[in-house]
Amino acid sequence: MGKLILAHHSSDKQDFIGVNFQMSEIRVGISGWRYIPWRGSFYPEKLVQRKELYYASRTINTIEINGSFYALQTPERYRDWHDDTPDDFIFSVKGPRYITHIKRLRDVEIPIANFFASGVLELDKKLGPILWQFPPTFKFDEAQFRNFLQLLPLNTDEARECAKDADSKHTPIKRITNRPLRYSIEIRNESFRTPEFIDLLREFKVALVCADTAGRWPQMEDITGDFIYMRLHGDVELYKSGYSPKALDYWFKRIKTWSEGKEPRDAKLIAKHDAHHQKPRDVFCYFDNTDKLWAPYDARKILEKFDLTKHLEETPGELSDTMMKSATRKKS
Repeated sequence: MGKLILAHHSSDKQDFIGVNFQMSEIRVGISGWRYIPWRGSFYPEKLVQRKELYYASRTINTIEINGSFYALQTPERYRDWHDDTPDDFIFSVKGPRYITHIKRLRDVEIPIANFFASGVLELDKKLGPILWQFPPTFKFDEAQFRNFLQLLPLNTDEARECAKDADSKHTPIKRITNRPLRYSIEIRNESFRTPEFIDLLREFKVALVCADTAGRWPQMEDITGDFIYMRLHGDVELYKSGYSPKALDYWFKRIKTWSEGKEPRDAKLIAKHDAHHQKPRDVFCYFDNTDKLWAPYDARKILEKFDLTKHLEETPGELSDTMMKSATRKKS
């Protein structure tokens, strides 16, 4: 299904820095999928609510799970999400706000264990990056942040071991083929606008989120990991406004550039350009302008620009014949 693997080359040296010839993957989707205003629009009238994830995952190629931010989920729920989506679908998972907003990184060993014990590994090969979002009042403290990053398991085997320290009983953690875990950090305080923060993320190979917040919070585009994580919260009005064709083209070009191992000349950087990061990168881009109906359509438009929709089974707002038979309300 809609997954782009690019073999990259470019001779345009006037606009971008760096060039390489490797492979990368582009994923564009939405943050969450259960939104009442989407029903009857993005979700066709006849679609039953229990099939919304099934449907959404066949119109885009990735979804950011944000329910995990508000409360720990369950292994059964992660397993259902895994089973509802296509074989090569990818989820990112938002880490609990209990760790970032309530505990504010203080004494978080057990909460991190609880998170991994909640069933995240049930996503198996569909588990993509884990996102940690920090509140606007959270300021950069290098020692505190370093301690947090050191607590995060590097791979799925370490995550299983970490989960054993959970403070409550939990079902046995699924054993999956060991592979590295990816993390991304979204910040919203100007105190993070320092090279020391960028250097710390690079040391741990954690991606700095490129966040478009309609100018409310810092937008930083330093490359700190082996992938790019983007959250587009609204072009003009936070969470509410859609992206104009011009704005979508702007982000499309950035995604393409980063995926090719290059860097825009006008990149919003805090630290010096790092030559070691001039290589193709996977890109995960999530539209979070969800208050209205923009997010799934904006994501779809970016996918169309990359020719990534031809293998997707559904078109937003429409039902295929197959979907009509399997996922609609029964007539009385």
